[in-house]
Amino acid sequence: MFEGILVNVIILLASLLILDKASHLTITNSVKVADITGFGKTTIGFILVAFSTSLPELSVAIFSAVGGEAVGVAVGNVLGSNIVNVCLILGLCILMVTTKKRGTVSALPLSTKQEFGSLHFGLFVASLIPLTLLYIGYASRFVGVVLLAIFVVYTFQLSRTRTKTQDGTVVAESQKLPRYTFWAFFGAVGVVISSYFIVDTASYIALQVGVPRVIIGATVVAFGTSIPELATSITATKQGHLKLAFGNIIGSGFINITCILGVTLIASQLTVNMAAFSDLVMFSLIANLFLWYFLSSEKIGWREGGILLFFYFLFLVISFGGYRFNSTST
Repeated sequence: MFEGILVNVIILLASLLILDKASHLTITNSVKVADITGFGKTTIGFILVAFSTSLPELSVAIFSAVGGEAVGVAVGNVLGSNIVNVCLILGLCILMVTTKKRGTVSALPLSTKQEFGSLHFGLFVASLIPLTLLYIGYASRFVGVVLLAIFVVYTFQLSRTRTKTQDGTVVAESQKLPRYTFWAFFGAVGVVISSYFIVDTASYIALQVGVPRVIIGATVVAFGTSIPELATSITATKQGHLKLAFGNIIGSGFINITCILGVTLIASQLTVNMAAFSDLVMFSLIANLFLWYFLSSEKIGWREGGILLFFYFLFLVISFGGYRFNSTST
């Protein structure tokens, strides 16, 4: 037992080191791609980084849908990841940048007008679709096709809006675009793989020291699928690219709700009863409304970051309290 724990601790530490290096590689090359292509950093975060870091949620969705009975896990993971991304990760990023500058940061200069509209649309979709599904009461393959179509159409539209700069350095660097894109994806894959080993080894260690499986699933595994977003967003914020972090987080929410949920519903042979996810839908909606308000304001400060973190803490308390209540009543 001790040898098994020791081996997993070593793997865990190595995975954390790889995670740090891979996230740095992803952000550095994503910024270069943004500069060369004329896409803003928010847009690159919205498409390139967000899609890459959403691979864990996509894998959970596919395997859950194929398993049939576990499709509810995928739906819950999609909604739960949105709460983690907006409240915990973006809250931390805002606190990092505002405490470093000892004040507030302007919300509007985070992105161009087109990119700012992309953020709002991503939040709108991530908020409206779950609420609509909750009102309808179920989600089927047809709904999955519609969600996937929204993802494809909007991604295509977003890829067409850019401002090409004519800077000589950028033009000279354009020949290196395939290489930068490759390394950005390669780094993101490294983030995803190292995140898998972090979750796997942490779950093993927790199980060996006596932590119940239910608690492990509700904490380590649920949080684990958001580690790529956490790593890349924190790294982007440290390097001064807060707009890339915003695009990553909101883009991940958009991709989760459209692409990943759409794939889940199409691959599944079951119709999902959305009433079981009412709490998750409402928490996700409120979190997105908070962020919408913060983006629309003139300034973002430590209070906004604190509010998002407190709301995530409240979500954990209510979710864990509901689990304890159901366990004691049965």
